[in-house]
Order: sequence, then C-alpha cells, then structure tokens
Amino acid sequence: MKPTLSDIEQLARGAGAILRDGYNKEHQVSYKGVIDLVTEIDHASESFLIKEIQSRFPDSHIVAEESGETQGSNEGIWYIDPLDGTVNYAHHIPLFCVSIAFAYDGNVKLGAVYDPLRDEMFTAERGKGAFLNGKPIHASAATELQKSLLVTGFPYDTWNTEKDNFKNFEKLAKTTQGVRRLGSAALDGCYVAAGRFDGFWELTLKPWDIAAAGLIAEESGAHVTATDGKPDYISSPQSILAAAPGVYEKLLEQLN
Repeated sequence: MKPTLSDIEQLARGAGAILRDGYNKEHQVSYKGVIDLVTEIDHASESFLIKEIQSRFPDSHIVAEESGETQGSNEGIWYIDPLDGTVNYAHHIPLFCVSIAFAYDGNVKLGAVYDPLRDEMFTAERGKGAFLNGKPIHASAATELQKSLLVTGFPYDTWNTEKDNFKNFEKLAKTTQGVRRLGSAALDGCYVAAGRFDGFWELTLKPWDIAAAGLIAEESGAHVTATDGKPDYISSPQSILAAAPGVYEKLLEQLN
C-alpha cells in the first residue's frame, strides 16, 4: 500500500505540532558532532513519524535522520527529517520545518515540507505541480545572475573539509544580489519553488534534507540537479543545485 499526498501532509502536520508545542521551551541538547546537535524534540518528532508510518503502512522502509535506516519489505522508501533546522530551533530562531518524502521505482514521488510557525505547507506529487497551502507555486522568472537572490548552507565539518563551500559563497556573493544562509536546506529548496529565492546550492547533505524539497522545486519548474549537473541529487555524495530556469546554467557554470 502506497501513501497519498494527503497522508504525507497529515504526517507533516502531526510532527509540526510537536515542534510548535516545544518551540519556546528549554531543550535537552546533545551533540552528534562538534557543532551538529540534536534535541529531545527531534527524537519526539521522529518517534511520532515512524510510529505513524509503521502503523499505517506496515513493513515500510524508512530512512530517518536520527534513527538511521529501518529496512522494510513494503514497496518504496520514506525519507524523513523530523526537524530540519535543529540549530535554529535550539537557539529559538524561528526557521525550521518537518520534511517527508516517499520514493518508489527509484524516484521521489511525494513530498511535504511543513513550517509550523508560519503554517506553511509546501507539497508536491510528481507530475502534478507544486503547492503552498494548496495554491500553485512557481520558480521565479529571473534571467540575470546579478539580479538574483540566492541561498546556501555549509557543512558541519566545515573546518576540515575541502568542500567547505566558502569559495563558492564568496564568488556568488560578489556576482549576485546576495546570498543568504537560513539554516534549513528543506526550506531553502521550497523557497526556490515559491520564487522567493532564485537559486539554492549546497555541497554536503543527506537524502532526508533534500528529497522532499527537491521534488517540490522540480514541480515548481525549477531545474534541480547535483551541483555537477548530474540528475541524481539523492544518492551519495549528495549535493544540490535548484534554480530558476533562467539562471540555472549560469549558476552551474559558476559552481564548476
């Protein structure tokens, strides 16, 4: 049994309620890396999602940020990020979301990204367009890089990796209207889908970060690939470039 887009949206809203209810409380913070943290709300949201998925869709194969991979015999793969923007959340910065995607036949087919504080639900079903709270959204009509507003992110091991993204950031900050860093890859991709940003790139990610947002951006009309131009941005090593059609090639050239 496969989920519907309505199922995905319901799950995202349920997890989003957990994030919203816990937002202004003091959090139990632990660290997965030097600056890569996790809170009790990440775990509560993920536990809710896994329990609901396994109850509604038994034997599901789930790839989740905190608990890793749960093998299942049911058709398809779930990609769930129970709290994208954990550092923001832990510091009471209101930029975070829940991200859920469902893939089968090797392609992401359904995606939902929910920002519970703004009550913004970004959704897409492959081949049927992208939506924000039920209304169609589209990538921007930007054609000039100099007038484009971009967004990016940086890896958690930025001090000891060659892929720290700073050279790209400096280059594009000087050749565009500006580059923002919001701290949530899923929202970054959705904001490209909604035309708020003209392009988004990031070098070191995980599939749960971008599976849903990538589909939503694609369905909005944005061009979405890995940063080297290859169509697969889900498989390791993950990277993503999502941009309005009019500036995609120019951004791809700058990044390579």
